[in-house]
Amino acid sequence: MASKLNLDALDLKILKILQNNSQHTLKDIAEQLNLSLSPTHERIKRLEMDDYIKGYVGILNRKKLNLGLLVHCQVTLEKQNRTNFSAFEQSIKEFPEVISCHLVSGNFDYYLNVVSADVESYNQFYQEKLAILPSVAHISSLFVMDEIKTTSALPLP
Repeated sequence: MASKLNLDALDLKILKILQNNSQHTLKDIAEQLNLSLSPTHERIKRLEMDDYIKGYVGILNRKKLNLGLLVHCQVTLEKQNRTNFSAFEQSIKEFPEVISCHLVSGNFDYYLNVVSADVESYNQFYQEKLAILPSVAHISSLFVMDEIKTTSALPLP
């Protein structure tokens, strides 16, 4: 059951504005809210302190950076125990190619998103890093043919 948000309409509007473009100036945001700078700044600082805003990032064009191949990996461990989960997760955190990793329920244990330049570089990552992890029993790789919708924006009320 979802908990009730401790946010009012202005807080939600701030989150939507920043989620759309975190480079808006304080003045831009205040104008969109019809508030002065000080209360707008106080609200943003509270949203940051209360961890509604976890940080600000630039979204990079991975194709321009020669990371055009996106691969979804389904990883199954030999045994599902705390030691194997912990060891796998610690190793995955060290691989810059892995841009997200989720422990999931179902027919496999982890769902990874991996970026690389091409199939050959992914194969090298697969053979030299991922497949050699001690607890890995099975890996299924799904190569993304086309991205229909990609967003980091959350659906806010």
